[in-house]
Amino acid sequence: MRGSHARRSRAEGPVPEVPAGGRPRAARPAIPPRGSPYPLVARAGTTDNLRPMTVAFFSGRARRAGVALGAVSAGLLVLAACDKPTPLATVTVGDNSVNTEAACYNDGKAIKQSEIQPCLNKKPEKTVEVSMDDEVHFGVDPAIAEHGWTLFIDGQQAEQEPYKKTYRTIPGSAFFSSQTGETTNATQVSIVEAGGKELIGIWQFEFKKTS
Repeated sequence: MRGSHARRSRAEGPVPEVPAGGRPRAARPAIPPRGSPYPLVARAGTTDNLRPMTVAFFSGRARRAGVALGAVSAGLLVLAACDKPTPLATVTVGDNSVNTEAACYNDGKAIKQSEIQPCLNKKPEKTVEVSMDDEVHFGVDPAIAEHGWTLFIDGQQAEQEPYKKTYRTIPGSAFFSSQTGETTNATQVSIVEAGGKELIGIWQFEFKKTS
């Protein structure tokens, strides 16, 4: 019988220790496994039901991530508005093509009168080499041709009626004669989009004469 009692005791686990008063001691609370990344908190009124404090932790992180994402999105929208491209104008001489965005453009609306002449006088960023015998090909975005466009030379309008096609060709010699009849070595050529009496966009090129 003693052997049978000993085997049963080992199988069922240790027998709770009974103190002198005759009542067994309460079991110790469960200990969380090592390596748990979250703090454990006892529920009110108990010492044995422990649970991870994850809800508040993740809620705070989610709020911070949402605020950061909103700030980044707003910044991207501002940058997109600032960097919105304008229609392009292109000048081709032989195998050389040069295109540019508008020097002045108001998203398809009229440019302020006070800004027109300063823009026409602005130094162009793009240069095209042209000889007197060359043919100069102009190409514009369909959005420009829809309203019509004219050429300005050295800040002065060179033609009265707007042109409403996307492509045209003009002899190179037409750009190097001054009003006095003398030839020049450099000319500022502007493609100007016009809507009636209002100017909508200005594209600038500098033509340099070659031999």
